[in-house]
Amino acid sequence: MDRSGIDMDKIGPNEATALLSRQVTGGRYFFLNLAPGKSPGLAWVMGGREHCNPDYALARRHFPFHGLECVVAGRGRVKLDGREHELGAGSAFAYAPDTDCELRADPSDPMVKYFVALAGRAVGARLSRCGVTPGTVRRLAVPAEITGVLEDLVREGQHAGPLTGSICSALGELLLLKIEATTTQASPTVEPARAAFLRCKALIDAHAERLGTLEEIARLAAVEGSSVCRWFRRYQGTSPYQYLLRRKMTIAAEHLIEHGGLIKEVAARVGFDDPYHFSRAFKAVHGVAPRALLNYRRVG
Repeated sequence: MDRSGIDMDKIGPNEATALLSRQVTGGRYFFLNLAPGKSPGLAWVMGGREHCNPDYALARRHFPFHGLECVVAGRGRVKLDGREHELGAGSAFAYAPDTDCELRADPSDPMVKYFVALAGRAVGARLSRCGVTPGTVRRLAVPAEITGVLEDLVREGQHAGPLTGSICSALGELLLLKIEATTTQASPTVEPARAAFLRCKALIDAHAERLGTLEEIARLAAVEGSSVCRWFRRYQGTSPYQYLLRRKMTIAAEHLIEHGGLIKEVAARVGFDDPYHFSRAFKAVHGVAPRALLNYRRVG
């Protein structure tokens, strides 16, 4: 039995849902092993991506696992064992099962964040080696790269396959190594233009569904549109609009495979008023029409 009074050898669906906040929208989660036992190493338990509601507020004295959370957009505040910290895009923090944790979103700019839960005797030391000791907050030097790994982790974790656990363990270790690399890398060595590019890329990743033009991207990032174009050509090899379009089509493909639905509804979800325009863009990116994924889902 863990410190919160939950028998982790007998955890069931009701207990699993209690691990998640209801003050979020568009949550995407994965569950790998909710009863990891007393592993001598490190076990990846669960994780997800959440868009906090404006009234998001969490206060807990115990949690069954260690946790690591990364904010990719928005603002908020966290209090860990009585010490309060501001949170923004690029903030990462960790907590142990017995860490007092209070977390609030800024109502004017609610947070979008990823989280992972870990278990095992080696977790605390491993997080400390990354520079995110449980009970502390740190700023990530290159958050966009870490966001990409977190997105891969959530996507792969939602696939129920015989190798899902192994794939997620590999991605989880990559996540920790990426965070550790930003600890050992002195921030002045990060090229300012590359840092600005990664920030813009992270904003597109987090807000792709509602962004539609270069001007909107530039306004969200508070930079000139010409600078955004220059950075994407230099570091991504494509235009910011093409990157945004591919991100929109990836979100659309994930939704069609996971949930199905009408093409026009999925088109509207990613900002297309015209479903025919959406279908042409989708085929240009993925090589197949969106309806083909619906057919695949029906027979998969």
